[in-house]
Amino acid sequence: MDAFEFSQLVSQRKESNKPYLEFLKVPDLSMGVYVLPAGETDPQSPHTEDEVYYVVSGRAQIRVADEDRAVQAGSFVYVAKNVEHRFHSIEEELIVIVFFAPAEYTKRP
Repeated sequence: MDAFEFSQLVSQRKESNKPYLEFLKVPDLSMGVYVLPAGETDPQSPHTEDEVYYVVSGRAQIRVADEDRAVQAGSFVYVAKNVEHRFHSIEEELIVIVFFAPAEYTKRP
């Protein structure tokens, strides 16, 4: 069994000094913690896998294709593979749990 404590994941992500910490990767699923500071620009590109974002804390907007939506703690957002998307207008530090299915980059050419 793999089990994780959110507070430890957040600490590990901070120590890595990177915005994203992958903490689980099996063939059909991967998960990570993604953090963007207030005012930051989200640099991500479309992924080759479907993904779900769960916003743990913070407030921002997310653009998926040509649609914008406000997100805050408790928001879930599904993004289909190969669809342009990014967080923007980040008002409060955004902490997000990301789920990829199948695991991130397994479908990359």
